[in-house]
Amino acid sequence: MRVGITGHRGLPPAVELQVKALLTQRAAAFDASDLVGVSCIADGPDAWWAQAVLAVGGRLEVVIPADEYRAGLPDWHHRDYDSFLSRATGTHRTGLKESTSEAHQAGSEILVGLSDLVLAVWDGLPARGYGGTADVVAHAERVGVPVTVLWPDGATR
Repeated sequence: MRVGITGHRGLPPAVELQVKALLTQRAAAFDASDLVGVSCIADGPDAWWAQAVLAVGGRLEVVIPADEYRAGLPDWHHRDYDSFLSRATGTHRTGLKESTSEAHQAGSEILVGLSDLVLAVWDGLPARGYGGTADVVAHAERVGVPVTVLWPDGATR
């Protein structure tokens, strides 16, 4: 089962804890020998899903939206990003150089195309900018990839 991830970054600490628990539970529900997590491994849900998949013995495939993608992530996340990337069993690239909203959406579309299911850490609101979680969910729905929304009851961004 190939399970992709999309989700909001910069969540409040209490929501972060709840989302990490939801992702851990979800990963544990799959047969680890058949589980492939697909992620762009940004800080937040992307990285938490990668960690949950690896923790249960699943495999990780990484989508790199742009050559400059890592540089656009927070400095404090680079070590984790590099660690996940080194543990990936496969990488997929858009071929784009600049880490723009368009590149992020292109990466997410590759992620959706690689996935049997997409988990969306999503509050149900419209995207705050092109390539946001709502855009990824809409793309998955357009192309017929099932989406499971994971959002803690009463949580806000």
